[in-house]
Amino acid sequence: MWVKILLGMTAVGIIALFLVYKFVYNKQHPDFEKMEAAFTLNAQDLYQAFKSKPDASSAKYNGKVIALTGKLGRIETADSLVIAVFIFAKGDFGDEGIRCTMLPKFNDAAGKLQPDGEVMVKGYCTGYNETDVILEKCSIINQ
Repeated sequence: MWVKILLGMTAVGIIALFLVYKFVYNKQHPDFEKMEAAFTLNAQDLYQAFKSKPDASSAKYNGKVIALTGKLGRIETADSLVIAVFIFAKGDFGDEGIRCTMLPKFNDAAGKLQPDGEVMVKGYCTGYNETDVILEKCSIINQ
């Protein structure tokens, strides 16, 4: 009797492991480059919305893909990351604005962008840290 119970539990465990691998571990990640933007905004408008009403803006924009148009402040690099920065204010800890971490595919193109040039980027909004609006998985729409 115990042998049947152990065999049954082993079979259920193997099936559970297979299902976890198939549906959780091996899950496809969203393709942020091809996703449709939920909002298309001017970069300064997005920054002002978060600056003036952070809670309402977080509820509205966090977790959404946003297309932004604006004047680029500068390009930063950190290890293998390239970050496009829209600057709108000077704060106690440096420039404040929107930081867009680029997808690796767009690192070279982002590195060639000119400061003070108009650019349109699309990315996944992850929040506001009291100084910057953060967009991740960004792609360049036009140059």
